[in-house]
Amino acid sequence: MTRIWITRAQPGAEATAERVTALGLEALVAPVLAVRDLPARIDLAGVGALAFTSANAVRAFATRCEARALPVFAVGAATATAAAAAGFGEVVSAEGDVSDLARLIKDRAENLTGTVLHPGATEPAGNLPGALSNAGVEARALALYETAPVEAPKLVLDGIATITGVLVHSPKAALRLAVILADQSVAHMTAYALSPEVCAPLAGLAWGQVIAAPLPTEDALLSLLIRTTPRKAT
Repeated sequence: MTRIWITRAQPGAEATAERVTALGLEALVAPVLAVRDLPARIDLAGVGALAFTSANAVRAFATRCEARALPVFAVGAATATAAAAAGFGEVVSAEGDVSDLARLIKDRAENLTGTVLHPGATEPAGNLPGALSNAGVEARALALYETAPVEAPKLVLDGIATITGVLVHSPKAALRLAVILADQSVAHMTAYALSPEVCAPLAGLAWGQVIAAPLPTEDALLSLLIRTTPRKAT
């Protein structure tokens, strides 16, 4: 059976694994990063909206703050779904990347009263507050968690020859993956990246292929996986 390594951090890795398994593929969950909460204080004074660029950010905010009345801007469907599940009533998705999210917020800026707060990681993908500030929209970031590298998963390294493909969701995960696989043969493997930015750190390894999803969403990533790998007969 075609075996796909899922490198994203928990709890998102399990959700991805369920989707991969539903495609008739074997999902190997072995994160290369771990999410760790930071002791940050959430101050909503003067905040008119929230902007989330990951489901992890939604979870980190929602577990510490009960406020749900603020409008939410989400980078994509998965983040928007997480926000709705957390109890936010007004959620709009950019269905794209950080640049798309910045454009969405800018287009709706006249309806905002206050700062756009961007809760997220210490090293977020892209600079949303910077893009908004450049567009004349007041915004600030709030680091609620960090993603830290984990040790190379032994079950993966021992069975590297059995792995057909690897899903990579972020540039930071790609950097860590490149370190883990530096001394491994990966010519038989395909790296499926969420975006061209995720591909870049993988360029130093001799992969069979490195392919970027046409859109920076997991739906697009898994559609790419469907098109390029055989599925189990049903």
